[in-house]
Amino acid sequence: MFGLVPFATGNEIMKEEGRLFNHLLDAFDTPFTSATSTSGFKVDVKDNGTAYELTADLPGFKKEDISLGYENNYLTLSAKREENNDEQDSEGNYIRRERNYGQMSRSFYISGIDKTKATADFKDGVLKVQLPKLQEQVPTSHQIPIS
Repeated sequence: MFGLVPFATGNEIMKEEGRLFNHLLDAFDTPFTSATSTSGFKVDVKDNGTAYELTADLPGFKKEDISLGYENNYLTLSAKREENNDEQDSEGNYIRRERNYGQMSRSFYISGIDKTKATADFKDGVLKVQLPKLQEQVPTSHQIPIS
């Protein structure tokens, strides 16, 4: 009598395929692809009473690659990147040439700010935006003379 002896069970095969798939994903996880993932970049918005403070993590970006605008009560933050990796031999022939392009954008509804006093600072891959709130106009009474 004979019997089949499997070298690996179905569960072990699935585990191995899963490990191979994870290695494949790790191979494509570069600083560029992780920064341009579909989740976008991380942003914190804080209300400190007199102003809103927005902090965005944008590692690897340059100041000139970032755009910040405020229109119709929406603050829009955009960042784009163009990256070229050219490697050539001594004769000028390409050994490797890769180009990566990406653009991300996030919008936030923030009303009641004084856009003329808004400021932004970009340092070490972190963008900090200060959005002062509009001062509430206290109605003043005015006496109208009767003639």
